Amino acid sequence: MPRITIKEIARRAGVSKGAVSYALNNQPGVSEATRARVLKVAEELEWVPNRAARQLSAARSETFGLVLARTAKTLSEEPFYMGFVGGVESVLSEKSYALALQVVPDLAGEMATYRKWSAERRVDGVIVVDIRVDDPRIPLLRKLELPAVLVGDPALADGLTCVWTDGTAAMNAAVEHVARLGHQTIARVAGPPEHGHVWIRDQAFAAISRELGLDIRVVHTDFSGEEGAAATRKLMAAEDRPTALIYDNDLMAVAGLSVINGLGMKSPDDVTLIAWDDSTLCRLTHPTLTAMSHNIVDYGAEVTHRLFDLLDGARHQAHLYSTPALMVRESSGPPPRPS
Repeated sequence: MPRITIKEIARRAGVSKGAVSYALNNQPGVSEATRARVLKVAEELEWVPNRAARQLSAARSETFGLVLARTAKTLSEEPFYMGFVGGVESVLSEKSYALALQVVPDLAGEMATYRKWSAERRVDGVIVVDIRVDDPRIPLLRKLELPAVLVGDPALADGLTCVWTDGTAAMNAAVEHVARLGHQTIARVAGPPEHGHVWIRDQAFAAISRELGLDIRVVHTDFSGEEGAAATRKLMAAEDRPTALIYDNDLMAVAGLSVINGLGMKSPDDVTLIAWDDSTLCRLTHPTLTAMSHNIVDYGAEVTHRLFDLLDGARHQAHLYSTPALMVRESSGPPPRPS
């Protein structure tokens, strides 16, 4: 496929090549209507800036980008990203860099944002979260030649730089913990199955449970408190209800605890609960929640350091940040005795 040129964009948009250059480089000299028309045509044609031309302008934007494909409501409630963004900002502020944070409804919106940022040279690099299996963002980032650090397992990163936590080892620790307590029927309230880290936990949960001879079930959700509560209610209404629940984030675990209390049950007397990530929420509930714990703020900082390394010429590598550690608290206990 021939490279799309500024001349072709100008022809399609009905403007001069100079106007296209001003619009694509986010410079004054064209109206906002013209700029919008040029950017729309460039996106439709999947225009990518010429690398040699880019290198003629060595100036950096001193901005990193982060796009979150989440509803605003879920994002406002989820502790993980508050801590993660705090870690990112802690490094950026030291280097006088800014963070361009964009919230979009879906993956298509996220990819459109990368194209726009690349065309406008808005950011020097991006942090990419919620990596998917066969993620379409990876070939796009390569095509755009946009420096990126992926927050996810190297099995999903296709050779790009990534920073990851060992979800398999952490899931093994969580399941082995409830098995040692005597639980035989356990369930997992999981995130969206298309998310790579959820998929890895799915595989690990099935494998370790099979090895230990446990009866398991999984309910996938969108990570929200509402769906976490609904999944808990569904699981606990079953005749052969589980005696231990493992949640993919803190928000759903706290919502699940509220459901348990509303049903007239108690944790850990009737059901053991385990959360993931271990935000402050886990230590404020009654009972306090057992959790798979890691330092989310430092995680965000580590990812940001690796993106600066890329800008300084580092080769693509996978960096293991941590294996979440089991923090046993009041919500852990043996299964209830048969009545």
